[in-house]
Amino acid sequence: MTAAPEARTERTQPPGPGLVHGVAGAALDWVRDNRSGFVLPDDVLEPHTDVNRTMKPLGELAQLCTTVRRRTHPDDPHRAAAAALVRFAWEQVREGELLLDLARNEPFATYPFEIYAAFAGEGLRHEGFERLASVVAATRGWALTEQHANRELGLLNSERRIGVPAHTAADPVLRRTWLGGLPEPWTFERASGYALTHVVFHLTDWGNAPQRMPYDVAGYLGTWLPAWIDGCFENGQWDLGGELLAVAACLPGPPPVELVETCWPVLAAVQDGTGAVPETGPPLVRGGGGHQAGEPGAAADADADADAREAPREFLNCYHSTLVTAFAAALTLARHSPAGPPDGGAA
Repeated sequence: MTAAPEARTERTQPPGPGLVHGVAGAALDWVRDNRSGFVLPDDVLEPHTDVNRTMKPLGELAQLCTTVRRRTHPDDPHRAAAAALVRFAWEQVREGELLLDLARNEPFATYPFEIYAAFAGEGLRHEGFERLASVVAATRGWALTEQHANRELGLLNSERRIGVPAHTAADPVLRRTWLGGLPEPWTFERASGYALTHVVFHLTDWGNAPQRMPYDVAGYLGTWLPAWIDGCFENGQWDLGGELLAVAACLPGPPPVELVETCWPVLAAVQDGTGAVPETGPPLVRGGGGHQAGEPGAAADADADADAREAPREFLNCYHSTLVTAFAAALTLARHSPAGPPDGGAA
């Protein structure tokens, strides 16, 4: 299991809830301070606008912050911070009117539906959007939309949140996914890793309903998550490692204490002074390198240290991993709270 890097003792705190809470707070501070990166351009409805750089980040902000708010206790300042970010995102979509415009332009596109569902789960509703969604979702064309199984699970969860009838049953769709087939654990790779995290998020309503996780899938994940997280951290895959930590907190039981105490100091060490966490980066430098000053290889060690410390923090290569860090931390803290996780509810 990966240990906290000795080379960054100045960033290391005693492992436990205090560390995880601090990481979450710093991540939320960064998101708040960089809200301008989520602001939608005036031409967001134009065909040439890249939704992956506009609607996708805003939808992720809404989805992850709704969960942070719901899984955080009312007296925790993180709850208010997350609620403010959800309100900001709702304002950006003009309280649902922009999503209705997108749905009118592309009635069978699923992304406006899924973004709206994030808000609907918080009680933020738009009558016109839901009227259109109920008509479209009742068509054969909607039910027959071709997509990967993990994306279809996301659509099913969105249908549940909005309140339209599910277009199919979830379990047969789950069993068509990589995770649902319980594959050999050594076949795990980056693509299958991101697919499995989203299968779990959709099945459990982004960690709000861990009881929906099938017993066999939960047992499989409980066995192999520690090794997969370790591999991600060894290779500088901070975003995927953070998502896997969130998955560990979406299972029916709380994440093992050993996993929390071993993995969270590693992610804390990657977070910079602004609260940002890069998506990827050089593997952690352990023990400050293997050479003393003046020895052969010492210069290379110094360069490696500098590369590890100076990973770029531009918005597009750290916004998602920073959001994921706050999301995973909120779920972890909720599952380990002595009072039990809060029951959420609308903002």
